Amino acid sequence: LALANIGGTIPAELGRLPHLNTVFLYKNKLEGSIPPEVGNITSLAMLDLSDNLLSGEVPIELSNLKSLQLLNLMCNHLNGSIPAGIGKLANLEVLELWNNSFTGSLPPDLGQHSALQWLDVSSNSFSGEMPPALCNGGALTKLILFNNGFSGSIPAGLSRCASLVRVRIQDNRLVGSIPTGFGTLPRLERLELANNSLSGRVPTDLSQSLSLSFLDLSRNMLQSSLPSSIVSMPNLQSFLASNNNLTGPIPDQFQDCPSLSVLDLSNNRLSGDIPASLGSCEKLVTLNLMNNRLTGEIPATLATMPALAILDLSSNLLTGRIPDNFGSSPTLESFNVSYNRLSGPVPMNGMLRTVNPNDLIGNVGLCGGVLPPCLGASSAAHSAAQRRHVRHVLLGWLIGMCTVAAVGLAVAIGRWAYKRHLNGESGFFLPFFRGRAEGKGDWPWRLTAFQRLSFTSSEVVACIKEANVIGMGAAGIVYRAEIPRTRSVVAVKKLWRMETADDDMDRNGELIGEVNLLGRLRHRNVLRLLGYLHNHVNTMLLYEYMPNGSLGEALHGRGGLLMDWVSRYNVAIGVAQGLCYLHHDCYPPVIHRDVKSNNILLDSNLEARIADFGLARLMVRKYETMSTVAGSCGYIAP
Repeated sequence: LALANIGGTIPAELGRLPHLNTVFLYKNKLEGSIPPEVGNITSLAMLDLSDNLLSGEVPIELSNLKSLQLLNLMCNHLNGSIPAGIGKLANLEVLELWNNSFTGSLPPDLGQHSALQWLDVSSNSFSGEMPPALCNGGALTKLILFNNGFSGSIPAGLSRCASLVRVRIQDNRLVGSIPTGFGTLPRLERLELANNSLSGRVPTDLSQSLSLSFLDLSRNMLQSSLPSSIVSMPNLQSFLASNNNLTGPIPDQFQDCPSLSVLDLSNNRLSGDIPASLGSCEKLVTLNLMNNRLTGEIPATLATMPALAILDLSSNLLTGRIPDNFGSSPTLESFNVSYNRLSGPVPMNGMLRTVNPNDLIGNVGLCGGVLPPCLGASSAAHSAAQRRHVRHVLLGWLIGMCTVAAVGLAVAIGRWAYKRHLNGESGFFLPFFRGRAEGKGDWPWRLTAFQRLSFTSSEVVACIKEANVIGMGAAGIVYRAEIPRTRSVVAVKKLWRMETADDDMDRNGELIGEVNLLGRLRHRNVLRLLGYLHNHVNTMLLYEYMPNGSLGEALHGRGGLLMDWVSRYNVAIGVAQGLCYLHHDCYPPVIHRDVKSNNILLDSNLEARIADFGLARLMVRKYETMSTVAGSCGYIAP
């Protein structure tokens, strides 16, 4: 009776069927508690009550189910502790309890009397130590305990469990060192130990693994150097070790990194040069080395990496110039070298023409490009010093003369304007200043890009006209901007202005800071913020253009887009993955505040992209209650 939309409670009469083998009631709307009578079904092997609205505690009578192989209670509202007898069930292979409100310790005998294969108790409030015998049966493949309050050390037996494929025990209170042996497990693919209080050394045997693809040691208290060959594991795709106390150099062993796509060693005490061999990592997309003690120059080989999109070298001790070839990097979208000791002119080619100035600040010697212009050579400075006195004298006379002339002109214009007012004529300058205040004047637009852009601010502004409006709502007006020169199309959201100029100035400053954070988000199911345009009055956000419009229009609108159930399922999965990224993988987390079908956009492959994330709290309150859509598909739901 799974997926049957059944409501009500689980009938106690089930206990009168002692020969029942399987009870599958998952993904319904069942409420109330689990009846103790279920413990009378002595032949029961499979019990799946997941994805319901069940509450209360797990009945101790379930410990009587000696034939039970699978117990799945995930995604309910259950609480209390797990009966100790569950740990003594000799046939138990799968125990899934995640996403409830359970407390207390896990049964200490769990895994000791059975060949446990799968244990997932994540996202609860469990505490105490991890059961020491989880892999006694030699069959444990997946151990998922994250987001609880487990304490104590990692059981040494886990690092000898040859059947393990995934170990996800991050976000707990574990202490002690990482046991040696995980690197020798033949099937281990994911090892996630982040956000605990683990200390000691990074085990050297981890670099021997032939199967690890994801290794996360971040946000602990590890104190050692990195094993010399840890970055050259053949299947390693992501290595995260940020926010520890790691010391020593970054291993120069990147010649053999065939799969590495993410390397995050930020917020440590690493020293020495950045290895030039990093340029050999052809699949590396993200490289974050910020806030260490790295010295030397930026290797020019980093700019030639074919997949590198995000590079953060900020808050180090790097010297020298920014290599000229970074501007022509084929894929680089985010480049942050702020707070180093770099010097010389900023290259003016490629993406560096529109790099965010905040990503370059803190380098006293950098100049040019998006920064203030470079000073002249020393010889020119000497010549200028000889003429300084004469210039000062001439400048003083010029300022005095201009001041007298300006005062006289102002008096004359004032008298003339006053006479016009007495005669009932409109002021000459009023339309000009009103146009400026309304953002219709020629205040210069400044373009800040979060990735490589092939157009200029003037080309975007030229598309901001009524004929190109495709959306209007709580956040602002959305335009479809087609750039003829590059044949590219972007969506431009011009945000609503505040009611007063003072409000505009305050909101603009806050908004720019918020947008700079949102521009660093990267996920396949989150709409990419390409950059923004702003001046003293207005702000416009530049987004990817989604040709298939919004999910709301596809489901209920006039667009004629047909979505089968497979496509709808894929969209739901994509939205869930995108929200999970915003809530759990971003720092600080991003809360959407307005998730609805009109804020889910569809690309050309009907992949979901979450839009309008993180802006709701900055909008004017009176505009937040309703949004309307205008125009054709492809809009960004305001």
